Amino acid sequence: MPAADDAGNSPAISDRWSLLIIRDAFDGMRRFGEFQRSLKISKGILTARLKHLVAIGVLEMTPIAGEDGYQEYVLTDKGRDLFLVTVSLRQWGEDHCFDKSERHSVLVEKANGHRVPRLALRGSDGHELDESATFVRKVAGSTASRKLHGTRGKRTVD
Repeated sequence: MPAADDAGNSPAISDRWSLLIIRDAFDGMRRFGEFQRSLKISKGILTARLKHLVAIGVLEMTPIAGEDGYQEYVLTDKGRDLFLVTVSLRQWGEDHCFDKSERHSVLVEKANGHRVPRLALRGSDGHELDESATFVRKVAGSTASRKLHGTRGKRTVD
C-alpha cells in the first residue's frame, strides 16, 4: 500500500481492521453492533475505521427504514470493487489458515449452493498465470511515479 498522500490521508486499506470490516460488509453486516460482535473490536477503533472507510468512499451511511435516527453502513461501488480482493484473501485463508478438521466458512453461489471456484489470473489468451509469468511496468508520468521518485512535473520511466 502506498504511504500517506500529500494531504496526510492514509491509504484505503491500511490495516487489518479495514479488510475485516469490508469482509463482514460483503457477508451482509451493516450495523455498528454487528461489526463489533463479529470482530470483537473496541468501539473506539471500530468508530475510527468506519469513519475512515466512509470518508474514502468505500462505505456509506444510509438511514435504516422504519428506524428513525438509526443508520447502517453499506458498500459503495468503490467498496464493491474490492470483492475480488476479499474473495482471493478468503480462499487463501481457507487453504492456509485452518487445519483439515477445523470448521470455517466457504463462499457459495446463491443460485445453486455450490462452492465458488478458485480464482485464477488469466492471460490475454486465457491461460492461467502465476507470479513467474508477470512483471510490473511503471506508467510514465503517473502521479504515483512522481511521488515515489520525488519528481514534480517531470516524466519518469522506470
